[in-house]
Amino acid sequence: MDVTRIGVPVAPAGDAATGATGATGAAKGPGSFGEVLKDSLAQVNHLQHEADGAIQQLATGGTATLHDTMLTIEKAELSFRLMMQVRNKTVEAYQEVVRMQV
Repeated sequence: MDVTRIGVPVAPAGDAATGATGATGAAKGPGSFGEVLKDSLAQVNHLQHEADGAIQQLATGGTATLHDTMLTIEKAELSFRLMMQVRNKTVEAYQEVVRMQV
């Protein structure tokens, strides 16, 4: 999972003085939260498939070594755990917004 995008500052959506917003909406921009989440899920899924392939090659006597297989598995597990924490924090934030009184 590519986490380098997390630290990159995002340009403001509009001019604070005039209250104007940018031409792209929050859900439509290429760097929107939904797009980043979708890309991250695809990367985690890809890492899981790579780990499955490495396990299969190791079990069938392919070219994979035990060391490389374990690294691939740990990378997939770590990315999955990170994605689960992002999911937990997102659900927690949603629940907090739902509990807010207007």
